[in-house]
This record gives sequence, structure tokens and C-alpha cells, in this order.
Amino acid sequence: MRFRFIHAADLHLDSPLLGLSKKSQDFAARVDDASRRAFDNLVALAIEEECRLVVIAGDVFDGQWRDYRTGQFFADRMRRLSENGVRVVMIFGNHDAENRFASRLELSVNVSVLPSKQPGTVLIDEIETAVHGQSFAQREVLDNIALAYPRPIAGRFNIGLLHTAGSGREGHASYAPCSLEQLANHGYHYWALGHIHAREQLWDSPPIIFPGNLQARSIKETGAKGVTLVTVEDGAVASLEHRPLDVVRFAAETIDVSGLADREELFAAIRRQAEAAFATAEDRALALRVKLTGASALHADLMTDARNLREEVETLLASIASDIWLEKLAIETAPPPLRAGVDPTIAGGLRLAIDELAESGWLRERLSARLADIKTKLPASAHQDELLAELKAEGCERARALALALIEKGQR
Repeated sequence: MRFRFIHAADLHLDSPLLGLSKKSQDFAARVDDASRRAFDNLVALAIEEECRLVVIAGDVFDGQWRDYRTGQFFADRMRRLSENGVRVVMIFGNHDAENRFASRLELSVNVSVLPSKQPGTVLIDEIETAVHGQSFAQREVLDNIALAYPRPIAGRFNIGLLHTAGSGREGHASYAPCSLEQLANHGYHYWALGHIHAREQLWDSPPIIFPGNLQARSIKETGAKGVTLVTVEDGAVASLEHRPLDVVRFAAETIDVSGLADREELFAAIRRQAEAAFATAEDRALALRVKLTGASALHADLMTDARNLREEVETLLASIASDIWLEKLAIETAPPPLRAGVDPTIAGGLRLAIDELAESGWLRERLSARLADIKTKLPASAHQDELLAELKAEGCERARALALALIEKGQR
């Protein structure tokens, strides 16, 4: 027997793409439904490839819905798969568990949601397959729930569906911890994992795979995003394919300005790398972070004219394509060594005072208080804390760098 199935995870339907609406409303309007369009691509792929099954390893939703139509959209696409003979087996992950409506959603008969109180199994007789797994009952599942997963059923292709951080991943909570050896020795033919947003094949035989999320949501999630398409022949995995399905891609380019003489050379370097990044996006909209590094005489002008520089870079990107957006211009340059003959007395004293102020904690305390005030005025979002943490981490150093740049510029 030969059949195909899709392994997807971390759909985060209607999750906001962080920072887009704040900095570019036009771009945000074009990509606001990116997670939905990526999911539509998944549905189309399942139908086109005549898949018999789709397994989803958690985090279908992004916490509490901002709009009930999120659930209606998902239910509608499940019906479309049903009409084309595609079964769906899924588990709820930590973000789904935060949603008090997700478990009440009425889904078409082709969809099976595995239980949260204990592991369960769904048998799909027409393709001689058994899918085993357990949903999250609450956000934090800290036990090794895979230990209680059923043993493989003889004569069937056995899939384990698990939302987990495995043995731990930086930037991800350690939910449902387990070891690779434990999963590999359990006897299943394929482990469909979720929770980690970067695609990774952890084991070859049996395949143990994180497919990554379906649509990137921030600059922390660069590169192609999509699903794993699996072909099964005679009860064994015959092939694995990563299929990109995202509609907006994130990329980061670093440009060393230390060897550049002026802004003309700087913009030429930015253009070269932006064009290369857009080519790798494969006709998708691209959110591009440009980071400038290196010690250069350009440093003071770059730091003190950051707003105008950003606008010039945005104009440059628009000349390449209409679907490139400058996600952020990060200026992390440094001044060149002090020139011989410059009296360092006043400037040196100012530099010392700025460093002492930064190290005293006063500036960080003021920034924390200001961010706490801003937080009370922000709309509810599953990523609010992440955004504020980034601002807190960068704010003090940016203030220090700007002050030092002003001192350098004043010495000229």
C-alpha cells in the first residue's frame, strides 16, 4: 500500500506578525492574513498531492482568539479537506490550551482531536495507520507524557503525535520533555513533533521531525517555513519532502561598513544584499532586517541621522520590489580609533560619565518604568511580553551609543 500524508505544526492562525503594523501599515495590510493564506496553501497541497491524512502537532491557534472567525475559518478548511477525502488527526499544544473556545469548536467528521487526560489512538483502516498522541490540558505540561503513549499496533503504520521541546531548545519552554532515544525506541514508524519553530530532522530511522511553523511571525524566524510531505510504501517511510508554504518571509542581512568610504558605497552594498535576499524569498513578500556593523568614520553620521537613513533605505528597497519591507535598520557600528592630536579631556570625561550612568542602573530603571506604563496601554497580544523584552534589552545600549556618537560628531 502506498499513501501520502502531511505533517504540520504551529499554525498559530491569525497570529500578528510582530512589528509590521506599527512601522508600515501598507505592508501590514498586505500580510495581515499571512497565516490564513499559508494554511490555505497547506489545504491545496493536501488535495493536489492526493494525501489521505494530515497530522497537526499542536498550536493550531495563537492563544485566545481576537476574533471568533478564526475558529470558523479553521472549521471551514477542515470541511474542504473532508470533501476531498482527507482525514485530519491533531493534538492541542500549549497555545491551544490557553484558548477556552478551541475544545468547543464543532469540526467536520474527518477531524479527530486526541484527548488531553491521557494518550489516545485514532485508527484509519483504509490506509492501515494508527495515530497516537495526547493534547495539552493546560499551557504548562512539564511531565514526559510520551512515556505513556500506547505501544505500536502490529500490521499498521504507527505515527506518534507530540508537542514537545524534546531535551530542550533555546527560546522555547521545556514542555513535555523527552529524549531522542526514548522516542526512537518506542517502536513507531514516524514521530510528528511540534512546538519548535525551526525545521529539524532529529532522527533518520524512524524519522523524528519538527516541521517548523507554517508562517514566520518575526525576525527570529528566518528562512522558508512549511510542512513535511511524507510518502509511505508497504508500511515504511519511502520519502520525506519539506514543502515551503509561507507567504511572507523574514531575512536578516549584516553589512560591514568599515571599508566603505561614504553613503553611496553603503547604499550600493545594501542594494546588493537586499537583491540577493529577495531572490531567495521565491516571489514572496520579504520583511528584511538590515544590520550595519564595523568601525568607521561613518558611525557618527549614521547614529545621529538614523531616521533619515531609514527612510532612504526604505526608498532603496522599494526600487527593488514592491513587496520588500524594512523590518528594522539596526545600526551597530562603532567610531574609528581616536585621531592623534585630538584633546580627549572634555570628550573623555563625557564618555566616562555616560558609561557610569549606564552601569549605575538608573537608565535601566527609568526605561523599565516607561515600558511598564506603555504595557498598560497596549492591546492584548500573545507576544506583548516578547516585544517589550526586546525593547528593554536594546533601549539602554541605543541611548548610550547615540550619546557617544553626538560627542564624536561635536569633535569635528
